[in-house]
Amino acid sequence: MFLQRVPRFLLCLLVLWNISTNHSSLGEELVPDPTSHGTVGQGRGVWQRPPPDPTNQSQSFIHGTFPPDFLWGTGTSAQQSEGSWDSEGKGGSIWDRYQQGSDVTHGVSSSSSDSYARWEDDVEALEFLGVRTYSFSLSWPRLFPDGNAITGPPNAAAVEHYSRLLDRLLGRGIEPLVTLYHWDLPQALQDAYGGWRNDSLVALFDAYAAFCFRAYGGRVKYWLTMHNPALVAVQGYGTGVHAPGEVGGLSASLTVAHNLIRAHSKAWHTYNDHFRPAQKGAISIALGSHWVRPPRGQSTPDNVERCQESMEAMLGWFADPIFTDGGEYPQSMRSRHGALLPHFTPEERRGVRGTADFFALSFGPNNLRMGRSLEHYGQTVSPDLRSILGWVKLQYGDQKVLVAEAGWFSESSVGTDDTVIMYLTKRFINQVLQAITLDGVRVFGYTAWSLVDGYEWNYGYSVRRGLFYVDFSQPIRTRLPKSSALYYRRVVTDNGFPGNDETQQHIEGSFPCSFQWGVADSTLQVRFHPFSPQFTDPHLYSWDVTGDGSLRPVSGVRLDTRGPQCTDYLSIAAQLRLLDATGATHYRFALNWSLILPQGDLSVVNTDVLRYYRCVLTELHRRGLEAVVTLYYPTHRAPLLGLPAPLHASGSWLNQSTVEAFLDYAALCYRELGPWVPRWITINEPNRVLDVYPQGEEQHRAAHSLLLAHARAWRLYEREFSSQQGALVSLALHADWAEPANPFLESHTAAAQRFLLFELGRFLDPLLGTADERGDRGGDYPTELKAYLEERALAAGLPGSPLPHFTDTEKEEIRGTLGFIALNHFTTRLVSPYPSHPYLKPPPDHGCLLLSDPTWSTSGRGQALVPWGLRKVLAWVSERYGGALPVVVTASGVDDQALVEDRLRQYYIRSHLQEALKAVQLDGVNLQGFYVWRLQDEQLPRFGLFSSTHHKSKPKASVQALRELISHGGFPEGNATGRCHHSSEPQSQSSPSCTICAHILLLLLAAALLLCAVFMISITIIVFINSRRRTRRRMEMKGEGLEVLVCSLPPDVRRQTRDTRVTSTAKMHHRI
Repeated sequence: MFLQRVPRFLLCLLVLWNISTNHSSLGEELVPDPTSHGTVGQGRGVWQRPPPDPTNQSQSFIHGTFPPDFLWGTGTSAQQSEGSWDSEGKGGSIWDRYQQGSDVTHGVSSSSSDSYARWEDDVEALEFLGVRTYSFSLSWPRLFPDGNAITGPPNAAAVEHYSRLLDRLLGRGIEPLVTLYHWDLPQALQDAYGGWRNDSLVALFDAYAAFCFRAYGGRVKYWLTMHNPALVAVQGYGTGVHAPGEVGGLSASLTVAHNLIRAHSKAWHTYNDHFRPAQKGAISIALGSHWVRPPRGQSTPDNVERCQESMEAMLGWFADPIFTDGGEYPQSMRSRHGALLPHFTPEERRGVRGTADFFALSFGPNNLRMGRSLEHYGQTVSPDLRSILGWVKLQYGDQKVLVAEAGWFSESSVGTDDTVIMYLTKRFINQVLQAITLDGVRVFGYTAWSLVDGYEWNYGYSVRRGLFYVDFSQPIRTRLPKSSALYYRRVVTDNGFPGNDETQQHIEGSFPCSFQWGVADSTLQVRFHPFSPQFTDPHLYSWDVTGDGSLRPVSGVRLDTRGPQCTDYLSIAAQLRLLDATGATHYRFALNWSLILPQGDLSVVNTDVLRYYRCVLTELHRRGLEAVVTLYYPTHRAPLLGLPAPLHASGSWLNQSTVEAFLDYAALCYRELGPWVPRWITINEPNRVLDVYPQGEEQHRAAHSLLLAHARAWRLYEREFSSQQGALVSLALHADWAEPANPFLESHTAAAQRFLLFELGRFLDPLLGTADERGDRGGDYPTELKAYLEERALAAGLPGSPLPHFTDTEKEEIRGTLGFIALNHFTTRLVSPYPSHPYLKPPPDHGCLLLSDPTWSTSGRGQALVPWGLRKVLAWVSERYGGALPVVVTASGVDDQALVEDRLRQYYIRSHLQEALKAVQLDGVNLQGFYVWRLQDEQLPRFGLFSSTHHKSKPKASVQALRELISHGGFPEGNATGRCHHSSEPQSQSSPSCTICAHILLLLLAAALLLCAVFMISITIIVFINSRRRTRRRMEMKGEGLEVLVCSLPPDVRRQTRDTRVTSTAKMHHRI
């Protein structure tokens, strides 16, 4: 996403596309083989590929190089760049006539970038880029002012001009790629014949082509007959958007296209029959196209068919007659247009078929605009170069392909800083590499469009497409390289994207045994239900009296009860069972300030909520897990931002009373919960709290108050609680990395550093100072930030900087108030200076614009996956503030819409922990923890390790992945189990009252042992007494002679014996 930087239609470039198949070499020489098409007509397969996998980096960006003989080039067209429209005998073109009547171009068009006069400057620009080819067009009306090469002599000055250019190019090792016709039809032919609507132009074009082959063919190995003829047919003669501006509708467009194809075919045969044997060149036609995606990405058979028809209506219109064996228009066009579509005779079909030695593709914004008029059934037009190349291979066989035009445009006001175009260039070129390496498309050259700024057709000079900037307001049209030229030069030098940096390397190793493997959550929901009523319900119940399994209270009976206990809150155990499953050793969550103190002060304290939090903490302690508790977790949800309502109503953080209220709240939490909390976070992401305030003074005042609130809460803990509880206190900052958007401009490097100072330095510098400071460190805002705001205020005519000042007391108060550095990291931003443009909002205080690289993988909600950004921000913090304080990544995660197999989250966790390990081992960062965000899905977007549907939690695949990483302690050699053992017993440092607790436990244990002993002795005595009684009874019965085995006697004897025993027993009892 380029946010507000570019017009809306450019945003479609950020869609990431699917990748498959294998690499194919393109080293063979180009030779004409019009019958070797391979399997054709399978273009529909492109839309049937599996959806892109963002965990596979090659599906968004692939590292690698192009074939060694790859033709890197750039190009121009005569009409756009030459100027000198009436110099040295040149005749008028249809565009000369068209642009003279245009308000946009009048007064500039006659000279354009003046390449006819400054052609040597163009050659120097080519040498600067290091390209191997230069694509340019010959001006038909310059060579033949009346357009007729059959009867009229050529313009000698023009013939000599192009001859000099060719000789200079070859002398500098640059291969010419020459286009015969790039839209500048001689006006004389338009006037005499009606232009391309008349088939007489077929022979006239052939005569012009034959002259060019004869004059220059010995020095030209690559010819293009025409450039993007579909635009000529549709916009020149159908809609009138282009010259000659005729509005003939569909019928005219179809007729013009038919004549253009026939003209191309005739010129190809002329070259093939008369010039190829001696010149040994190759010839084709450059065809332009957009790309189409199905509605909402749903590749149903009907949607795919509609997309196929859309591609056939644009690219297939010209490609099918040339590249298929039938030599005819696509069947979909014949069915749709019927008799309106001209037909080729059998002889013409044979003549048209195979008239291209390679497939030349024109790819640019003009195709996308025209493609929008061809959308059907909700399709989305998108400039996806890889998909177009893949479609060409599947539809027309294994053709050799030249990208004859590729590029985009920027606003005319951009100048040389065309950063957006630089990234689009990166995207397009990498898509070509993907097509070569993964799809096996035989692309042998790439032409970046264009070399210099020029006349952009119906847009005049309002947009720019050149790699070199030309100031049209100056008489001397100097060429200045833009950022895109510098970037393209680097790609050409590297022959692609070698990818040999550390971001591609994997290291092995383990984190320290004391490393905090954590899970982080936002405000912990207080759930009093479900609740066990076992000891709090005074009723006695009867069960299943009526057979329906119900409980019914027994009337008149009331039992003694007790107050609620921690075991009654069933949700706590359920929540922590999920945490246990991850293998985490630490759990970070936030308290709800507005629930604990609904009035914002101590007048009303919700003791039930405090009891609930205390139960959570004691249960964590019982399980051997450490808690990291956040006091204030702001939300962007209106209207309260996580504050108690009265505090928000009184001005929130713009009112100093909120600072004092926060201090009272912090003291209450320290006192009630502190014994079970080893680490406190006072405020989560104060730098994001500022986003809700207007730019300028209010943001700075709010930041000032937040800093003071944190510092005073830190001092309070140090003064009153630290000696007994021993916890560490910090605040957590949102810490995404800021990468300079343009590596070639110092202004972008300065902007990225400034952004980091506003995001991190504004809070960390006052608390810690910087590593290079002498004496007392900290106590004030960054020097660079203060200087920037003062300079900005001066430029705006303001009396002074909006940044508040710390008093001497406040400086002393805030200095050193961090126990550790807590950073929440999620992604990386590209940062550039904020441009001045009418469609942009006023710049923010930091004067930066945030962009994103379209080659980065993204999540469903657009979060860029840039693992190396974590390492960079950790190194920046360590370098600026030294390594004395430990650093903890207190939240890091990504949304993943998968309910179970969350492969994106698994990739995110592994890749970011890999970069964290590099920061520890390679950069020496004192990193002591990493907390995955978050435990369970609450609502979309899905960040949780567990899904939650219908009040049931289910582990995702990332739970096991995280558990394995924790058990291994990172990435040990051979993936061995880690050497650290995470004890399930409570840690001694987790509570300052451990000694007292131990004594109490010992006393309880002794009492329990004593009770057990008494119980066992009692049981022994009872058993002994009963045994004696049974023995004496048996002896008495033996004395009566009645000790018989009753069960062994017959039934009648058994009854008699039983009666006798009863009688004897009665007598015995009588004696007793």
